[in-house]
Formats: sequence, C-alpha cells, structure tokens
Amino acid sequence: MKKTRGFTLVELMITVAIVAILASIAYPSYTQYTVRSNRSSAVSFVMNLASRQEQYNLDARLYTNQMSLLGAATVPTEVSNKYNVTVAVDNTLAPPIYNVTATPTGTQLAQDTQCGTLNIDQTGLRTISGTSTVSKCW
Repeated sequence: MKKTRGFTLVELMITVAIVAILASIAYPSYTQYTVRSNRSSAVSFVMNLASRQEQYNLDARLYTNQMSLLGAATVPTEVSNKYNVTVAVDNTLAPPIYNVTATPTGTQLAQDTQCGTLNIDQTGLRTISGTSTVSKCW
C-alpha cells in the first residue's frame, strides 16, 4: 500500500477559513487607513491654500479664487483623485472673505461619512459636513 502525500480536504478548508478570518479583520483596517491618508492629504493642501491666501492678502489687500495666483496651478493628484477643491472669495465685503473647500468624491465620498466636506475660512474656522468632530477630521 502506497502512502499518499499532500493536504487533505479538511486541512485545506481549515487553511482557507483562517485566511478568510484574517482578511475580514485586515480589510476594514486597511480601508480606514486609506480614507484617513486621503483626508490627510486634502487637509494639508487646504491648509496650504489658506496660508497662501493670507500671504496674497498681505500683498494685494484682497483674496483670489485663482489657485494659480496662489502658487498652486494644479491640485496634486493624491488630492484631486479623491477630493474636489474649490476656493470661493468675496472681496466686496469689509473685510473680504474666502472659503477653501475640499469635497470628497467617488469612493472617498462613500467611505468617509465621518468627516465629509472639509472647509476653512479667512478666520481659520474649520468645519466639516460629517458626523464626527472637527478635531478628529482636521
């Protein structure tokens, strides 16, 4: 009688079950990590634009909605792939105001319900549209 080598069906099914359990634990963690990473890139870019708006205001005595005048001709791809960044300005008010907004798109919109849209204005007030707190998102 020959002795066969290899895995039995039971051993193979146990291995598959263990891999499935590990994957079900790891995937949500990975998803949350990528959401936070994308949000961090957007926060960094929005804060940079706000800082450049203040510098532009010191030089020109008004704000601009043209990102190219702020030294940011294009939105970095790591931000533009997940967020739509806009700059709104009203120089007719005294003092003039601006809002820099990063609105999530695509999968970021579906997965980042805690923070949602990120917004900062000329006073430095940071807001979100999600269910979390501002301090956790910014």
